[in-house]
Amino acid sequence: MIASLDGSVGAVSLDSVVVEAGGVGYRVFVSPSVIASAAPGTRLKLFTHHVFREDQQALYGFRTVEELGFFGLLLTVTGVGPKVAMAIVGSRPTAELQLAIMQQDQAVLVSIPGIGKRLAERVIFELKEKVAAAGVAAGEIAVGGVAGGGEGEIVGALQALGYSLPEAREASRVALGMAGPGASLEDRVKAALRVLAKD
Repeated sequence: MIASLDGSVGAVSLDSVVVEAGGVGYRVFVSPSVIASAAPGTRLKLFTHHVFREDQQALYGFRTVEELGFFGLLLTVTGVGPKVAMAIVGSRPTAELQLAIMQQDQAVLVSIPGIGKRLAERVIFELKEKVAAAGVAAGEIAVGGVAGGGEGEIVGALQALGYSLPEAREASRVALGMAGPGASLEDRVKAALRVLAKD
């Protein structure tokens, strides 16, 4: 399995780039934002999801581990294949998409080309609990661990959703002030995701 690629851009097309690494050119399907910033000869590092099928192998590339993790989560939804998952991930920041799912905001998903109301409903239905549970479970572990306290809960929750420790700490610090002292863990995580979505 190819987990990441770090090399120079050999070619750019409408939906993919060729990354040349170790004397081999790898075609990687990427989001429009990656294509817009990629130019032949420039260095590019991507975290990749390797799809194996009987008739095809394909690589899907992402700039961050958070995007890669969210892509993998989307693939667990009935009827969502790699192309649809890539369209969703590439449409807006991961934190904004996670927040939309937790808040059951269909409008955000329906605004993505190729995502109809039914599919948006299915994505929300199948992922809402997974996204919330990942955050809440990590937050509960943090309470009993070294971090403890309100900020530790949010940091643990955000790390479970794929964010780095520095990102999680900064967002949780801001979120504590936004959500207020009596807010539930889920509300505090939503506030932190709002902070991350603005970055």
